Amino acid sequence: MAIPHIPALRRGQNYTSLDKTEIKNVRTGEIVAEVSQVNAGLIKRDMRRSTRNSLASLTTAQLLEISKRAGDLFMEGTLPVGDSGTQSAQDYLESLSATSGLPHSLIRKNMTKIYEVFTEMSTILSGLTRGMDLDIIDKGAGRQNGVPVSFFPTTQELGVVLPSNSPGVNSLWMPAIALKTPVVLKPGREEPWTPFRIIQAFIAAGCPAEAFSFYPTDHEGSGTILQTCGRALIFGDVKTVERYASNPAVEVHGPGYSKIVLGDDKVDNYEAYLDIIVKSIVENGGRSCINASAVIVPRRGEEIANAIAKRLAQVVPLSYTDPNAILSGFANPAMAEFINSTLTEDLKTPGATDVTAQYRASERLVQYGGSTYLLPTVVYCEKSSHPLANREFLFPYASVLEIPQPEIAEKIGPSLVVTLISDDEAFVKQMMDSPHVERLNIGAIPTMKVQWDQPHEGNLFEFLYRRRSIQWA
Repeated sequence: MAIPHIPALRRGQNYTSLDKTEIKNVRTGEIVAEVSQVNAGLIKRDMRRSTRNSLASLTTAQLLEISKRAGDLFMEGTLPVGDSGTQSAQDYLESLSATSGLPHSLIRKNMTKIYEVFTEMSTILSGLTRGMDLDIIDKGAGRQNGVPVSFFPTTQELGVVLPSNSPGVNSLWMPAIALKTPVVLKPGREEPWTPFRIIQAFIAAGCPAEAFSFYPTDHEGSGTILQTCGRALIFGDVKTVERYASNPAVEVHGPGYSKIVLGDDKVDNYEAYLDIIVKSIVENGGRSCINASAVIVPRRGEEIANAIAKRLAQVVPLSYTDPNAILSGFANPAMAEFINSTLTEDLKTPGATDVTAQYRASERLVQYGGSTYLLPTVVYCEKSSHPLANREFLFPYASVLEIPQPEIAEKIGPSLVVTLISDDEAFVKQMMDSPHVERLNIGAIPTMKVQWDQPHEGNLFEFLYRRRSIQWA
């Protein structure tokens, strides 16, 4: 059986490079596909020609209809993969699982999330534009609440440097198409499957192929995408965030440091919220920036840490085809080993205890079914200054720490999502006023729950469009 080849896409056209990389099955070592690689010079040549006009002939309403059709194709259709091959939804699932280590159950959940982005695109745009009449995007100007408004694009294309950790991250760039902005994508090394399939679904549904560029490339090529696109998204660690923090043209999606906070009025009834807490920590294998990585309480911290740890100790690796599988194996075992050694070393700093260690049947790092796993870990920290008190890792990890309620809003630190469980109006107002919290869930809502009319992280419309003053005679 021939090994599938995934080409680059140069303005929507398949391109086969002499330079190819092999991506392998993380469980067996077998070659799953070859992927054409492009260099920075080729990307620079392509970027000299803008493709923004490729979407100009379509209205936003038409693009929303295309998006709906594309959702059905992504979820159930047989789509092109490579120069002559095709890929069913089941083929996609199996290929992605083989190269990423994700179990089928998590891939299906991520497929559903991506499908909902396709089909809920009008709701998403309504949230991004704060209910603006979308005809204004087509016309360039109009009235919103009786006030004249006008917007113009900040870029010809949106560049995106993607990771390999979770298919769901693709949901962040997808609204760009409905916002009439072509995309230039650099896929993660082990995960070319999802962005390529999304592109093919859009094209099959009627979107101009020229609006999509797909460049598997190296670090230099990634840098070229970030430098040559007027606006870009990148996913990375703390160092990546720091590198681009002062560049307004690059939106960095780094660690989320999302949290669960129990107020004084709810902490004594914490058992009622354990399901929400555990779900926030383990869903999607703990790989998302909106997974809870800390639980903050005003008291009873050790007791709560133990209660969470007992639950998490029941989560163990299962077969990648098991519908109950929660944990994901690591595509790169060295990454799992590095995370494990980092945790082990930081636990030597006084003031932190791996509470799950007493409930686990084995060490944190385990081998199962040919893959490397890290078992869920809960660390109780005595102080918020401990190195493990505000950390995020690529598996289900959470710290538990006590902070007096009046100090939480100030000490919580940057947090993509905070679920605040409290009926104390003064405390709720404190958290609403906190500049550290990007998205606030008030009540027993998992940090992973996404509401489509609320921006997930940042506002893509405000990133891709700028408002101008306008008046008519």
